[in-house]
Amino acid sequence: MAILVMSTISVKEDVKEDLLRYASELQIKMGRRVDFNEAIRFLLMERRRHPSLLSEACTPAAGVEEAKRALMEERRLDEERAERRLRR
Repeated sequence: MAILVMSTISVKEDVKEDLLRYASELQIKMGRRVDFNEAIRFLLMERRRHPSLLSEACTPAAGVEEAKRALMEERRLDEERAERRLRR
């Protein structure tokens, strides 16, 4: 008798729902029950087959640095305004 060693991972509820949806689609395609472990395995295999898709998904969108600077400047101005209010 083999002993299965399993781990628990934590994911946000929306990721869990997406994984459940993906596992359901796999079940329909395969005609049998598919658990989360198998669904994750299929996702990892798909990533290995299409590494360019992973790279594309992980590449920052155009203009991200400019948007980041603008947000940080807005935040800095907000902090200055809050500090001035506290000094009054």
